Amino acid sequence: SSSAALHRRAPRRHSPATVSVGHEGAARFPQGPCSGAMASRNPPLVTHVDPDAPPGRKAPDIGNRSTMGTSCVDDTDLEDVKASKDRDMPSHLLMLPNIQNQSLLSGFAYCIASCSMILVNKFVLSGYGFNAGIFLMIYQNIVSVTIVSALSLSGVIPTEPLTWKLIKVWLPVNIIFVGMLITSMFSLKYINVAMLTILKNVANVLTASGETYFFKKQHDRQVWISLMLMIISAIAGGITDLSFHAVGYTWQILNCFLTASYSLTLRHVMDSAKQATKSGNLNELSMVLLNNVLSLPLGIILVLGFNEVEYLLET
Repeated sequence: SSSAALHRRAPRRHSPATVSVGHEGAARFPQGPCSGAMASRNPPLVTHVDPDAPPGRKAPDIGNRSTMGTSCVDDTDLEDVKASKDRDMPSHLLMLPNIQNQSLLSGFAYCIASCSMILVNKFVLSGYGFNAGIFLMIYQNIVSVTIVSALSLSGVIPTEPLTWKLIKVWLPVNIIFVGMLITSMFSLKYINVAMLTILKNVANVLTASGETYFFKKQHDRQVWISLMLMIISAIAGGITDLSFHAVGYTWQILNCFLTASYSLTLRHVMDSAKQATKSGNLNELSMVLLNNVLSLPLGIILVLGFNEVEYLLET
């Protein structure tokens, strides 16, 4: 019994929480009731005291100060934070889908729209024998103006207001734009779609040559080789074209020159056009609206000049 009494230990009393300072100069905070959850996330806070420091000077802290006040609080739910941010966002932004590859989607949509437009125009001009290509251009431009204006007024897309200063700067570009559309309509009436697509590549060669001559832009050798292959394919396609029509090819060659002129003139006046806007910028949608609006009065004059009004009244 005496040996058991010797080995029996008295229960350890818990002393109140104190800060003990050792001779190394380190003050250690005792562990509290919440230290178990805290230790798994953050190291204990250690404050080093400089024995040579003058009294009243605060010792530097090493560690995370914020853990002292938040060690007994659960971690904030990240999903709740995200949900609160989503509630603060405008409703029209929440409705937009999150598309990862917008460039690929935009290019695919452009290909579908461009091919569909060519096929529809070819069917109307050749299939129905419609001889009012300029009027067809005006109709399509009116549809474009209506759609873009409706989206702009509803706040879905941003567009620049049309001012006389901007119109005067943009007028040369718009004249070439109208000529490009009209020549495309006239050539499509006589040329098949496959040959028209091949001949349109000639415009890329003219544009690249114009950039080199007017803007001193240098292109790689691979670019010129690709452009030369486009020319060879256009010549080979023209030679083997069984439905060769001189009038259609004439309109298409003129269309290639106008297409290249449009690209080069657009690049030349773009800086002046941006300065003519109120915001100092001119986006693609504003250019679409500007081109189609300005093309309407010029198209009406050409409809009267080509006597398409009489044809429309008779049909």
